[in-house]
This record gives sequence, C-alpha cells and structure tokens, in this order.
Amino acid sequence: MNLQWFPGHMAKTRKMMAESLKITDIAAELIDARLPLSSRNPEIDKILENKPRILVLNKVDMADEAATKKWAKYFEGKGLNVISVNSVTGKGLEKIGEALDRALADKRAKDSARGITRSVKMMVCGIPNVGKSSFINKIAGRAGAKTGNRPGVTTNKQWIRLKDGIELLDMPGVLWPKFDSEDVALRLAFTGAIKDEIMDVEELACKLLAFLGEKYAAAVEERYKLDSVSGRQGYEILEDICRKRGFLLGKGEYDYFRGANIVLNEFRDCKIGKITLEFPEE
Repeated sequence: MNLQWFPGHMAKTRKMMAESLKITDIAAELIDARLPLSSRNPEIDKILENKPRILVLNKVDMADEAATKKWAKYFEGKGLNVISVNSVTGKGLEKIGEALDRALADKRAKDSARGITRSVKMMVCGIPNVGKSSFINKIAGRAGAKTGNRPGVTTNKQWIRLKDGIELLDMPGVLWPKFDSEDVALRLAFTGAIKDEIMDVEELACKLLAFLGEKYAAAVEERYKLDSVSGRQGYEILEDICRKRGFLLGKGEYDYFRGANIVLNEFRDCKIGKITLEFPEE
C-alpha cells in the first residue's frame, strides 16, 4: 500500500507541541478505543517526557466494551492515569476532574505551599480523527473547536477557556513519520485517521472484511444478510456484499469501489457493530 501521508503541517505541529509544553501544566492524550495501541503516537511520549498526563480512551461507544475494559486495565498497569469516554454524549467526562486532581496533586500542593492559585492549562493532543475537538466542545459546553469525521479538521492550535479555571489547548492531530508495521497503518486507515484519497479503498475494505470475518463474523453476517463469512477471503465477502446490495456496473460486473466505500463508511459509523481492532492479549 502506498502511504505517503506525512504532510508539512504535521512536522509543524510536532514543533508547536514542544514549544507549547512550556506554558501548559498537563496533557490529555486522546486515543481511539477501537485501536488503543495503534492510535498512540510514539512521538508524543518523546515530546511530553515527564509532563503530567491523562490518557483518554475516546469513542468507547464504538468499541467492543469487554475489550475496552481490558485496555483500561492494561494502561493502568503501566502507571497511566486513564479515563474512558464518549465525547459525543459526554459519558465518562465527569471523571476528568478526579483525573486532573490525581495527575496534578504534587504541583497543586507546591503551589498551595507558596500561596499560588492559578488556572490549569491543559494541552489536548492525539492523532488525526481521534475526537479531540469533540472532547473539548463537550467539556466546554459550546462549539469552540471545529469537528468533523475526517482527519485534518483542526489545523492550528486553539485556546478554549472553561468556567472552572481550566484552559484547554486544542492541538492539530499529528501522525508520525514511519509506521512500525503495516498492521498499524491498516488499522489507522480503517478508522479514517489516514485519508482515503491516498489509499486503495478496495484493498482496504477487503483487508477490513477479512479481519471482521475472523473476529466479528456474526456482525458482518447480520449487517449484510450473508451466510457464513468465517474463514473467507476479504474479496469474497466484498463480492457477496455487492451482490446482495445490487452494486452492478453492467454485464454482471460488480461495482467493487462502491461496495468498498459502503463497507468502510458503515464500519466508521458503527453500523456493523461495536468493534475493536486490536486486543491487549495479542
């Protein structure tokens, strides 16, 4: 797969993040609950270093609930301060205050001893399309940050002031210059974190269907009214979907491009079901 995806604004964002650390107290790193490891940018660890951090498992409404609980335990076992949220409905966001108290306990104690009271400045960071702007807007109770179900909506840093003495810095999403494996790239592409315009969407949909046929066969069969898909090749499942949906180009030829886009969009809209793409035990 051709993945020439690291545009200039991402290099600019990395530099912007490093510079903004000087004026922020804590970072909220958002990751996608459907692919918690693959949606963690390893560059963020290097940039944030010892800065206090909250790890936010976002989009839990779209992920396999049992898998999300395992991931939360996994990251807590690594000593991370974790909360699980749905930034669209606000579920789980009530825990942000407690998470801030835990992460900033030492700093606040030092400030209190010196008689200092000041607002908390929190940087919100993560990869593209992970829901940073929705997270900020829900906490703020207003549409202060641009949102969209595609990568690259936020392109410049934005300060959002909250009522309770917290200031949020919304950073543009940033990927990293080189993926560790094709599997990581594929999982990101499945969720739309990498733009479809640079992908072969038919190949992408086939690989997604092969995974779903192995891990979530019943969900695929129910959504597309198919017989058994377990153990079948992705292109075979895509062909069956095109046949069922009547996606034809003429003379018995299937419209695989249309079928592939439908599969990807329905996966991203959670119409196939609540699905997690990777698991701690793996």
